[in-house]
Amino acid sequence: MQYSFLERLDILRHRCGFAFTITSGYRDQSHPAEASKAKGGRHTQGIAADIAVTNSVERYRIINTAMRMGFNGIGVAGNFIHVDDRNTAPVLWTY
Repeated sequence: MQYSFLERLDILRHRCGFAFTITSGYRDQSHPAEASKAKGGRHTQGIAADIAVTNSVERYRIINTAMRMGFNGIGVAGNFIHVDDRNTAPVLWTY
């Protein structure tokens, strides 16, 4: 994991005001979720994390705070939020 990303992730946790459970961080290119991607995803670059959520209040707070902090990749699933530090225009998607 890139240290600067981990620092930003910790600031995100602090600003949200509750503990995070990270369900996925760094993934090797051979990980099944990454193997189909030609260049590998943000997880293989050490600039992505999936954060478990248990309710809509946590979901909203993470998304809102991550957007204000400038995380450029945000994916929304039923039980986790993906955040990453991609160097592109901001993107938001659902799973």
